Amino acid sequence: MFHEQRTTVPETPAELRAEYRDELAAVVDDRGLETAAEETTLPREALEALADRDGDGDLPDISLEEAAEVLALEDGVRDPETVVTMATEHLLMGMSTAVMDVEAVESELEIEMDAKEVQQKIERRAPMSFEEYVHLQHVIVDNIP
Repeated sequence: MFHEQRTTVPETPAELRAEYRDELAAVVDDRGLETAAEETTLPREALEALADRDGDGDLPDISLEEAAEVLALEDGVRDPETVVTMATEHLLMGMSTAVMDVEAVESELEIEMDAKEVQQKIERRAPMSFEEYVHLQHVIVDNIP
């Protein structure tokens, strides 16, 4: 699950995204589309796209908080706020373990984000899309010795 501490990641951010998409889709499948629609703030279309395993394989455009809402539907998973807190704290711990500052993270990102944005998003002072989270996590964990 995306909020847990990782020590390895797949070869590419796309593979990591696919892994998380499958996990989130499984939660929607297990809980049911109706329950997910009632218990999260995600638009029904986003939940349908997430659950559509025959689609293009991409994640719908959701925030880290929205992904946490879906994950929190799973039995044994904490509330969405705690999931987001754990996810971002693991990014910070990973940066420390990998001895990376925000400039180092920025230099390896495949998406457009400057060092200031990296810092603001990891510290939760700016909103973070789930796609941004996937890319940040991939860069950080990939640099852990």
